[in-house]
Amino acid sequence: MGFRMGIVGLPNVGKSTLFNALTRTAAAQAANFPFCTIEPNVGEVAVPDPRLDTLAGIAGSRQIIPTRITFVDIAGLVKGASRGEGLGNQFLANIREVDAIAHVLRCFEDGDITHVEGRVDPLADAETIETELMIADLESVERRLANLARKVKGGDKEALAQERLLKAAQAALEAGRPARTVPVPEEDARAWDQLQLLTAKPVLYVCNVAEAEAADGNALTRAVAAKAEAEGAGHVVISARIEEELAQLSPEEAAEFLAEMGLDEAGLDRLIRAGYELLGLQTYFTVGPKEARAWTIPKGTLAPQAAGVIHGDFEKGFIRAETVAYADYVAGRGEAGAREAGKFRVEGKSYEVQDGDVLHFLFNA
Repeated sequence: MGFRMGIVGLPNVGKSTLFNALTRTAAAQAANFPFCTIEPNVGEVAVPDPRLDTLAGIAGSRQIIPTRITFVDIAGLVKGASRGEGLGNQFLANIREVDAIAHVLRCFEDGDITHVEGRVDPLADAETIETELMIADLESVERRLANLARKVKGGDKEALAQERLLKAAQAALEAGRPARTVPVPEEDARAWDQLQLLTAKPVLYVCNVAEAEAADGNALTRAVAAKAEAEGAGHVVISARIEEELAQLSPEEAAEFLAEMGLDEAGLDRLIRAGYELLGLQTYFTVGPKEARAWTIPKGTLAPQAAGVIHGDFEKGFIRAETVAYADYVAGRGEAGAREAGKFRVEGKSYEVQDGDVLHFLFNA
């Protein structure tokens, strides 16, 4: 699995330009007027991971298959979206389907690009989006509580449990706090996720800056960074214009261009890494002569469930996992060398897969 990240923001903050660059497509129309993105555009990109290329080189793999991230460019939000203003209803429906929300915030000055509110204030932009999502969540919670009233009165256990979670969300929202601030016990995690509250989703603030500020940011990005840290959210500084230019270059040209700009890596790499960290994701590998492949799993995933990402039968019939850590695989120049060095391990159902593990699963068909 990869993950789906919704790209949201007020009109004209550069989110469609960023989407076009990240997905190497021109599917989303980037134009200087509100609502230039009418339908959610969906694009997939490979997750860059140099470890995969290294493993493929050692194993002589004929094919390299990276894991993928899905970006969803969602129609521009305006104040009043929770009441259906602009394309609000469509926006709110589309955002429910993603794993995390990337708030693209305008952190650049440009007199030629009109801001829908007539000012450049990324903190206010973030507040506008969050407020609309909280209003929508509160209305949803109130409707659900009303619909549950009869079952709750009758003592229905499932309804009582759902009411408890909804009331916890309601208390936070009425206090002006997003649902993700509610502490949720592990045993309630699944039921909580099923509520599909918009403000329960993890948030990554994406500061869109001018090209000259991509390396060090500016006063606006530092203010956003402070906000993100206070909220436990993620943040990343990107120049959508630089990403747009990189999308047109060869790997060699891109590396040279990044060096000229004083950047170590593309914004896409930083964005994906921040997204993985935000969602607690990690990567393991399967490697052989036929293919070297990356697989994305949540941190803490046990071996049978990791096997199930490849195929459900692998999880059902799981016997054991043969495991070599990435560093040991590289040091031994492959599985045989790792065996000789005593770094080859056999793990059972209770093994917690680690980031970078090279795995081979044995199972009953």
